[in-house]
Amino acid sequence: MSSHHERKPEITFADFDKVDIRTGTIVEVEPFPEARKPAFKLKIDFGAGIGIKKSSAQITKYYAPETLLGRQVFAVVNFPPRQIGPFMSEVLTLGFPDAEGDVVLGAIERKVPDGGRLF
Repeated sequence: MSSHHERKPEITFADFDKVDIRTGTIVEVEPFPEARKPAFKLKIDFGAGIGIKKSSAQITKYYAPETLLGRQVFAVVNFPPRQIGPFMSEVLTLGFPDAEGDVVLGAIERKVPDGGRLF
């Protein structure tokens, strides 16, 4: 696994364009006791075109279920689903590491329609 500080090789816009990053609203948060690292099971609504997708997110340090419900997040929606223990994670919720490596979610500055694509 490469370091978070390592610069990635240069890519073309076409490479970037293959990554489908959408905005969605968290509609359900459940504990995920079976996960190896503390995590939540999220259901995120990406609007009419994509619908509600599941994501496992290691965001328990700074976020509680009640602060996550109704929050908009960014997620990669075109990775193949990934089995994490008993849970099938369908999208990758995006965040940045703090100084200790704990996840801080990216913030959407104001409400936008769910399913909007990052460009």
